[in-house]
Amino acid sequence: MDYQVSARKYRPGTFDDVIGQPHVVQTLMNAVSTKRVAHAYLFSGTRGVGKTTVARIFAKALNCAQGPTSHPCDTCENCREIVLGNSVDVIEIDGASNTSVDDVREIRENVKFAPFRGHFRVYIIDEVHMLSNSAFNALLKTLEEPPAHAVFIFATTEIHKIPVTILSRCQHYNFRRIARSEIVQRLRHVAAQDQLTLEERSLMALARASEGSMRDALSLLDQAIAYSGKAISHADLELLLGAVPQELVQELIRAILTQDSPAALTCVASLLDRGHDLRAFCSDIVEHIRNLLVASVVPSTTELRSLIEISGEDLDQLSSDAKTVTPEQLQELLAIFIQAEDSLRFSTHPRFVIETAAVRATRLLRQRPIDSLPPPQTSPSTSHKSVGKSEENKATPAASPIRKPSGQAHFPLKAGASERPVPSSPNPSLKPIVEPATVTPPAESSPVSSQLPTLQWDLVQEEIAASFPNIAPFLEAGRFVGLEGGVVTIGFAKQATVARARLEKEENTRVISQLCERQVGPPIRVRIIELTETHLQGPTMAQARAAKEQEQRAALFEQAKTNPTVKQALEIFGVELAEVRTIAKQEASE
Repeated sequence: MDYQVSARKYRPGTFDDVIGQPHVVQTLMNAVSTKRVAHAYLFSGTRGVGKTTVARIFAKALNCAQGPTSHPCDTCENCREIVLGNSVDVIEIDGASNTSVDDVREIRENVKFAPFRGHFRVYIIDEVHMLSNSAFNALLKTLEEPPAHAVFIFATTEIHKIPVTILSRCQHYNFRRIARSEIVQRLRHVAAQDQLTLEERSLMALARASEGSMRDALSLLDQAIAYSGKAISHADLELLLGAVPQELVQELIRAILTQDSPAALTCVASLLDRGHDLRAFCSDIVEHIRNLLVASVVPSTTELRSLIEISGEDLDQLSSDAKTVTPEQLQELLAIFIQAEDSLRFSTHPRFVIETAAVRATRLLRQRPIDSLPPPQTSPSTSHKSVGKSEENKATPAASPIRKPSGQAHFPLKAGASERPVPSSPNPSLKPIVEPATVTPPAESSPVSSQLPTLQWDLVQEEIAASFPNIAPFLEAGRFVGLEGGVVTIGFAKQATVARARLEKEENTRVISQLCERQVGPPIRVRIIELTETHLQGPTMAQARAAKEQEQRAALFEQAKTNPTVKQALEIFGVELAEVRTIAKQEASE
């Protein structure tokens, strides 16, 4: 048999084979089943989404020897003639080459004749918007009062060019762009049938380049087969598509997340050296940042898969990167590159536009300098005592419980009412009495380390969270290993590449070291390492902090339950204790 392109070879033959248009397919099948077939249909939509294909299947459903039926047999003589395009009862007309009034008059003369073999005479007019105004006017009367055996199916990619007088006489069906996931699924089926070897990311690249057109996706696949044979490498496919390699996109995104301006400029230079289009690159960056924004606000992996059409491995990496940046920062990054994309259309210096955007993006997330840190209020030796005294002056017990409709009560308690620790308050002015985790250097360490006071790492971590929020999420992804020989060691898992790269930057390690020096006095150096599997059993800083806060909340709750005043109030009002929190002195007085 002669060679057929994939778009013709794998064209759907029944309604069940059509993808991406369930609303159209279901309506047409019901119309045939209930014998409510209209005399004129208008199919609109972008190229390659199935307008002509569905029109042919609908014609088979109407003229099948076993029908009309919503499931044509595809084997009877009528169905085979329609597939081959030589059926006398199904007439396909190209609207682009039959635009005159005379062509429409010929249709009007022939439509009155009864079907030769089938049940209906079906006229499929493709690109109907190409007809002249006179031709449309000549069709009006026929469309309004056609013979009972005539069905008109019009297909167009430019619905706005169809006169409203025609639209009002047709049932209009809008064909949507096909989802990438459905295109990938069909391409995977074609690859299996033709015994092709493709990577999953190659299928996704084809779907992305097709822009929702199944025909375009299959045409690009044929082009790739002609270039590479049946074993299609991803590098060959990117070269063929003219697409920007995803490695360059990932490289710039990583430079932005790690705030590395030189690396970002190097990435742009590499892009230009390879001859890639800057607008396409900027568009890919915008799409990637959008995906990061979605991943940062949608925690559920199941929902993410429906909102972001990428492979599972890329989705995991995207979710990991999204945790290192806030949604507000991502919106600012998105605005930077959208503005750059607009500027690229008119600028005579596109390289400067993209370089400026890259530098702005890599400096957007930088925190304020260490000089802006608030000065320490206590010395390391008296910090615990001073904090406790300050708490005692700033917190006071509430006068009465807060009654809730559900029969529960909330009792704000005075911090320090018991010797047990109190959980940290969201108000930065209220610093509870919490014994921080301490790290004491071993006896065999160097003379310098043996003279170091105890490092209260929890206080360092709290100061970073309060004054340097851009560092805090990266720091909490790691594990505090210890202090030895004047060196603070922080370890990260192998997959935490972004967090580790961010903490390794000089300005960030300097922040941590200076905060440590405020406690211990002598100079402190910060070392970032990659932890082995045996050292990953302990919790990260974020996990340890969450567990500690949970433990403190439970302790405070138990403390409130044993308070005589609270017990008496619970008995008087007949309620249960629902929540316990600390309040400032000013709030209690109000």
